Amino acid sequence: MAPRPVVGRRVIEALLETELMNAEGRRLLLVDAVHEESGHCGEFTLRADGRMHRVRVTDQDSALGIADAWQRHLAEPEDAGEERILVVTGRVPADQIGWDLRAQAMRGRPVGVDRADIVKQLFGAADLDPRMVGETWLLDAILDTEPPGGWPRSGTVVTRDHAVRALISARLGLGDVTADTLDLDADRLFSWTRTAAGPAAFAALPAAQREGLTGWLAEAVGPSAPTLLALAAAGRGGDALPLGALATAVLHADAGNAAGFGLGALFGQALESYDRLPPFAEAADGVLSRWIAQAEGAGQHSEEARDRVLAVLDRADRLAQEAHLSGPLSGDRMLPSGYRARLHALADALDSREPAAAEAALRRVTEHQLAELHAESTAAARAAVRLVRWLAGPVPQVTSVAQGVREHLASWGWADRAVSVLTEGDAGRDQAVGHAYERLIGAVRQRRSLLDEQFAERLAVWAEGASQQAPSGALLIEDVLEKAAAPLAAKDSRPLILVLDGMSAEVAVQLADGLDRRVWTEIVPKTGQGGVPGRLAAVSMLPTVTRISRASLLSGAATAGGQSAEQAGFAAFWKKRHRSAALFHKGGYEGGPGHRLAPALLDALVGDQVVGVVLNTIDDSLASGREGSRTHWRLRDVAKLPDLLNAARDYGRPVLLVSDHGHVVDRTPHGHRPADVPGAESARWRTGAPGAGEVALAGPRVLAADGRPTALTAAWRDDLRYTARQAGYHGGASLAEVTVPVIALVPSADLIPQNWTLLPRERTAPAWWRGGPADGDSPAAVRTTAPMAAPTTAAPVVAAAGGGRKHRAQHGEGIFMLPGLGTTGERVVQTAQFRAQREFVRHAPTEKAVAAVIDALLDAGGKLSPGAVAAAAQAATGKSQRNPERFATVLERLLNIDGYPVLGLVDSGHTVQLNKALLEQQFLADRS
Repeated sequence: MAPRPVVGRRVIEALLETELMNAEGRRLLLVDAVHEESGHCGEFTLRADGRMHRVRVTDQDSALGIADAWQRHLAEPEDAGEERILVVTGRVPADQIGWDLRAQAMRGRPVGVDRADIVKQLFGAADLDPRMVGETWLLDAILDTEPPGGWPRSGTVVTRDHAVRALISARLGLGDVTADTLDLDADRLFSWTRTAAGPAAFAALPAAQREGLTGWLAEAVGPSAPTLLALAAAGRGGDALPLGALATAVLHADAGNAAGFGLGALFGQALESYDRLPPFAEAADGVLSRWIAQAEGAGQHSEEARDRVLAVLDRADRLAQEAHLSGPLSGDRMLPSGYRARLHALADALDSREPAAAEAALRRVTEHQLAELHAESTAAARAAVRLVRWLAGPVPQVTSVAQGVREHLASWGWADRAVSVLTEGDAGRDQAVGHAYERLIGAVRQRRSLLDEQFAERLAVWAEGASQQAPSGALLIEDVLEKAAAPLAAKDSRPLILVLDGMSAEVAVQLADGLDRRVWTEIVPKTGQGGVPGRLAAVSMLPTVTRISRASLLSGAATAGGQSAEQAGFAAFWKKRHRSAALFHKGGYEGGPGHRLAPALLDALVGDQVVGVVLNTIDDSLASGREGSRTHWRLRDVAKLPDLLNAARDYGRPVLLVSDHGHVVDRTPHGHRPADVPGAESARWRTGAPGAGEVALAGPRVLAADGRPTALTAAWRDDLRYTARQAGYHGGASLAEVTVPVIALVPSADLIPQNWTLLPRERTAPAWWRGGPADGDSPAAVRTTAPMAAPTTAAPVVAAAGGGRKHRAQHGEGIFMLPGLGTTGERVVQTAQFRAQREFVRHAPTEKAVAAVIDALLDAGGKLSPGAVAAAAQAATGKSQRNPERFATVLERLLNIDGYPVLGLVDSGHTVQLNKALLEQQFLADRS
């Protein structure tokens, strides 16, 4: 005889809700089941059949007991507004209950308990998934766990999946029980193990329910679920993901049996067999990889995701230490200890000064999955390897003042930028890595000091006779308006001239990197004789102080003075060119309450005036300590600079970013005292005879505060100062102080002046800076920073058919005369498919231009900026492509036959990407 079912209050309520509809006044319910509590089982109130009922439940084991309970129930007085019901459970067979008692009972007999029927009733369904009928654990769990609002309605049939998902939501806190669906995957399950209540709730379930839910989750989520839930049942749910990370590390390492034993000890009984380890590790690895990707995003949520990832992986490292697995797992691609081990290997490689070894070590660092989460440490590692490359290159020489400032802006200032990053040290405060960086910085500063000394020697000779009439090939700061601003003002254009006081080459290249290249196109003057155009670098006035250099810049002549002199000189310069102008200083361009920019400035920008704005943030930071506390300058770090750039874009104005002088950063140890010398006039220049680290300067461009020529002594060594310590200084004769960056930008290709051309992004940084895959650039892509050949009519060099592309230094007109031969680009443009496609594209570029672009993209690994693509076409044809993005769009239409993406703009328009396989399939495949 099968044992009677055990019932509780909820089952009794469900039975009453059904039976009272046909009770016909009867108030006794006999239940053929055993109550979960013996004896008197309590009372409760139930609303059913439109009325309130006071229900008393009693469990009896004899017919006499049933009769006695019924008589006592009848003897009790009725409460107004309530009907009293007696429910009797127990082990008394139906044939032992008298007919008189049974006549008083609903249905006239004991009512059997069919859990399946009750579950249907609870879900408001007419039928039940047949698979559920035999799953007692599921039916019991549903009856025991009904949420306060009831189970969610499921339609006419309660499916097994619907019931289990609802049960998981209600019992384990996974999802919302009222939701129609519950998306379950490994990510959600592992996240659940890290909650406070979830694993504890699972551990508290009866064994049958744990087993049933484990089986269902193994089907729904995958084979990782049993191990994960076993850890939760053992009270170790919080360690599920850290253990998964360790399992991944062990399975990918040459760890041997010792590591396997250590890992097994950590899992304990939760790991039933080794076969369950790989799927568990794979699922954990996938979850952590997704979390890491989320943490690499931007914003507050990414910071929370970063903390979550690092908490898990730090715990994994601690578990590895407990199990003596740290050694076998050193260098793992995900564990924090693996990242630190790779940094140590990099530190060792830096001391060798061998670029290949340093590159390989850096590649290992950047391949670690936490590289971007430890962004500051990884950036420092990149900077270190870049400096190794710079040191390994030819020893640079200063041959003239003009060459010195150009090279400083193009290359040496980038070394200063890398040193600034490296000076901050490793963000993880690793001493071994810090000492390696310190030694590298020392070697770089030694080379930079030699360059500053050479430059100072040439500056002293040059300054004796240098003037606007005899610049000796240098761009003078007093000629910047004439040489750079006036061309931007041609054809009634209205430039905005932004003077960033104190902006060094190091800061300038960082700000330029932050420009939105979809909005701004950087332009430079063309050069003659096939030279490579580059950024303009001017020579500051001497000494390199604001009163002299800024006044000379804004007046277009060597002079000195304050704001009034600058405004008068600025207006006079443009008046000579029949243009009105307005110059705004600090306090004149900031907007009041409710305004980002001053209305007067906006009125000037709307009109036809040439507008100048002086921004003091960088120079002010030298005294405030800002420069010494951070290594990175972004556009938003310069007050109002983003707003001014946006206004220039909105009003269609070209922009000239220029400085009046640069500065040196104080990198001396605390306690370093100023030089005790006579005649100190400022931090970096004085009167008197020069000593070590100093140079004597005199000439037409060496001015006193009143604007008259004078003679002085200036410091060229960057660790020499004459006044109290600040974050940085200017006034001296070093490259960083004398070099004046000049950066020209246009928001539209229509505003590019005559004899100017665009500067591709790939040409803004020196080759040693963008020298390897770990820097985010392929070696092929770096080659685009080298000079491109000028067009020529020399005889072509023809590559063998079917062979790879051979770089051609010269492009002749005859390169298309041999069908099927030449570079990949040349063979593409000879095909019938290309010629047919070209008929349907308006303003299609020449075959030579298209071939050059295809070959340049293939050389660069398939990706270049729009500017570099346009430059490749210009180098091949001599024709300037004034709008790189539009040119790339035309190429898309030309090469993308039938919509196949052979070429396209990616990275929000920042990059042109060529699919080599599709290119060959569409144009070069044998179609016979």
